[in-house]
Amino acid sequence: MEIIVNGSQREVPPGYTAQQLVEDLGLAGRRIAMEVNREIVPRSDYPARVFNDGDRVEVVHAIGGG
Repeated sequence: MEIIVNGSQREVPPGYTAQQLVEDLGLAGRRIAMEVNREIVPRSDYPARVFNDGDRVEVVHAIGGG
């Protein structure tokens, strides 16, 4: 199955969740936002949010500064 993450194609297994993606990207524990097909996914939904073939995912993380 294929999804598009921040503009790049990514091959993932069926049943792949938003939480798995966050962990695979090394972003666990960071302040991030995720959008799937132009809809924000609440962080509390990450473990249960399963991707479908062709989903377009955007992940951004906050960078502190001052």
